[in-house]
Amino acid sequence: MSPASISQSFVSQLPASTSSLPATSVKDGLMMFTRYPQPGRTKTRLIPHLGAEGAAHLQRLMTEHLIKRGLELGRQHPLRFEVHFTGSSLQQIRDWLGQDVIYHNQCEGDLGQRLAYAFHQGFTNGQERLLAIGSDCPAIGPAHITQALHLLRHRDLVLGPALDGGYYLIGLRQAVPALFQGVAWGTAEVLRQTVAIATHLNLSTAFLDPLPDIDRPEDLPEWERICRGSGVASDAVVE
Repeated sequence: MSPASISQSFVSQLPASTSSLPATSVKDGLMMFTRYPQPGRTKTRLIPHLGAEGAAHLQRLMTEHLIKRGLELGRQHPLRFEVHFTGSSLQQIRDWLGQDVIYHNQCEGDLGQRLAYAFHQGFTNGQERLLAIGSDCPAIGPAHITQALHLLRHRDLVLGPALDGGYYLIGLRQAVPALFQGVAWGTAEVLRQTVAIATHLNLSTAFLDPLPDIDRPEDLPEWERICRGSGVASDAVVE
């Protein structure tokens, strides 16, 4: 199946969402950060195991899996769902993921700068509770999102710890740029350093249950388990 037909098939299965509502009418927001699945430029730690095409295909499948979950949640809960993308043009990302999502090109800089900018823009646009997730943790489900939004009614910060020492979700109810400064992104120290900064800033913090990212060959059995449990197409299971 060609990339174009894969994208068309995916778009045809998407549920309607509330993402097109004006920012001021929806106070909760979910931002998903992802990269366009260009072979050789995504999931690079899996390229030796899967090859460049296979790693890009996995990135495509995991992103689509989380997009569907985000849009399904948007049918049950007023939620502004945004995709913050890099590695492609706006037209390419729309051709791939459809028209029912709000898209933003990620700004320049490291992950911390990109997260800080996205949260700043979201709160400037009228959001009151904002969550950010990546596309590396397909185990994130509606229960994690709704729990995080509920916790943000009483806490300043919500973190979803990843088993590799990072976090798969971060939620805030106001912009806190300092939370993203001085963090060794891409290392096992990310969560620990973020918690230390939050403590220094006197932010009340809540934690979700830990979940695994899919970044290395040893993580692939977890993706297979998710495929079997959620009815993802069989070609999503990578050898």
